[in-house]
Amino acid sequence: MVKKILKNGYASLIFLFLYAPILVLIIFSFNESKSRGTFTGFTLKWYQDLFTNEAVMVALRNTLVIALATTVVSTVLGTLAAIGIHFSRGIFKKTALNLNYLPILNPDVVIAVSLMALYRFMGLNFGLLTVLLSHITFCTPYVVLAVLPKLKQMNVHLAEAAMDLGATPMYALRKVILPEIMPGIITGALMAFTLSVDDFAISFFTTGHGVQNLSILIFSMARRGINPVINALSTFMLIGFFLLLIIMNKVSRKEEQDVE
Repeated sequence: MVKKILKNGYASLIFLFLYAPILVLIIFSFNESKSRGTFTGFTLKWYQDLFTNEAVMVALRNTLVIALATTVVSTVLGTLAAIGIHFSRGIFKKTALNLNYLPILNPDVVIAVSLMALYRFMGLNFGLLTVLLSHITFCTPYVVLAVLPKLKQMNVHLAEAAMDLGATPMYALRKVILPEIMPGIITGALMAFTLSVDDFAISFFTTGHGVQNLSILIFSMARRGINPVINALSTFMLIGFFLLLIIMNKVSRKEEQDVE
């Protein structure tokens, strides 16, 4: 009993250490003054400034446009790639899996500089398009890794049985395979959206003049001194990611219930 209490106490201390900075950020987003060390009174003026700040609204729009487009494209590409890898055999399958791991294992700054050099070589104008292409590039491997486990759990004879009964390969894909792996597709889509919104390094190296997302904007604002508007913006982002976490947990629970 004593050991259990000690373990719970240690776990509580660890979580307190991890989440204390986030809690302080949320509290000081309601601070009346710009001070980061003294809470002088409750106010909502920083949230009002946030919604009237044109630069923040433009960055938020760019972030959502890039994240949603990245989610759709990377989910489609990642799902098709995962299906192709799953049904392939031999050296091609091992090579494809290893190539898929590379963007995940490489540091973000390496991928960012590589993509920047590629776009320079191709003569592309840096802007919203280059950022979108970059996000699709590094998000797609995560979708592949999210879908592959569901394909491994799927009965390998389902698609064959459907085609033996007269279904075309595309019909079997739409009506048999995709419904079976849908939880993995949803998980991969949520991961792609989260990674796209969260990214800074790759966006910073591949963006153009006048085009920035929230991470770049926060970095630029922080260099001039911490503005309480950043605290308000970060609080909204935390709430958004918390809601995504709840959705992912519900999807995971549904997967466990389906398995049982």
